[in-house]
Amino acid sequence: MTVVPPRGGSVLAPRLADLALQAQVSEATVSRVLNGKAGVAAATRHRVLAALDVLGYERPVRLRQRSAGLVGLITPELTNPIFPAFAQVIEQALAGHGYTPVLCTQSPGGCTEDELVEQLEQRGVTGIVFLCGLHSDTTADPSRYLKLAQEGVPFVLINGYNEAVPAPVVSPDDRAAAWMAVRHLVELGHERVGLAIGPTRFVPSQRKAEGFVEALVSLLGVGEQEAGSLVQRTLFSVEGGQAAAGLLLDQGCTGIFCGSDMMALGAIRAAHERGLDVPRDVSVIGFDDSPLIAFTNPPLTTVRQPVHAMATAAVGALTEEIEGNPVQRTEFVFQPELVVRGSTGAPRR
Repeated sequence: MTVVPPRGGSVLAPRLADLALQAQVSEATVSRVLNGKAGVAAATRHRVLAALDVLGYERPVRLRQRSAGLVGLITPELTNPIFPAFAQVIEQALAGHGYTPVLCTQSPGGCTEDELVEQLEQRGVTGIVFLCGLHSDTTADPSRYLKLAQEGVPFVLINGYNEAVPAPVVSPDDRAAAWMAVRHLVELGHERVGLAIGPTRFVPSQRKAEGFVEALVSLLGVGEQEAGSLVQRTLFSVEGGQAAAGLLLDQGCTGIFCGSDMMALGAIRAAHERGLDVPRDVSVIGFDDSPLIAFTNPPLTTVRQPVHAMATAAVGALTEEIEGNPVQRTEFVFQPELVVRGSTGAPRR
């Protein structure tokens, strides 16, 4: 049995049974991994190493991987919990492939995406993952990505397809997300449904608005012009959701679909400020299913973005590119899932 010093300082051997239980494998498998024996699948080995980390033990020197290279992950600000959720899965997936992730976060007044890319290139990164970057902004110049491709730096994009950018793109089906949210509200009996969404220039906002209008026309028989008037474009934030929801409530909406969970929290705040109950007076649906969102008051009904599947696919595409196996330059679309909780219900008659 290999002796592994815990992070507390003294040298203790972790119990095989504890590691096996945590990793959900046999004790014999744990022993093979700890002693560097062959014949263990990469995914299983990763679970055992994760169990060591979770239980607070240092990894034996022989198990420490030599990095296959640095991979940059460029994200927006991390105040929205969906971005850390993506970052965690992406970093785990990269580590599983032997790459060292480098997290680069944009924030107002901080480094721009172009500056972060330049810094990553100076450090000789092997590839880059862009999460909700300028590629999702239809007003941004796509030539920055063409330049990156010409320089031979592999990269993938998450959320925001741009046909002018020659790279694999991973996205949720935003139109389907809006459709399933509206259908849920209509099935509950809501006849006046609104959408609180981000600025028009962003691809996810455009697609959700398109799906929303199509759903209202199809499910409620609303004209396209009237459906369009029930779309309030604002900032992707709690405050933005609150402001948009106020306008939608003024228009008589009893059901509101929001472009993010953070916006949905703002919509609930707007309802409460008017003395309205959620969901008896107003039903609210978010988008993302961010960590901890199930514990809000009331627990938020939301459309779950398939974070794990999307992030894993993005890393898989990037590693194929790095290894010289070109991946199709197209968009890989993943289906979202409606998660019904306590913020939606039948409208009060």
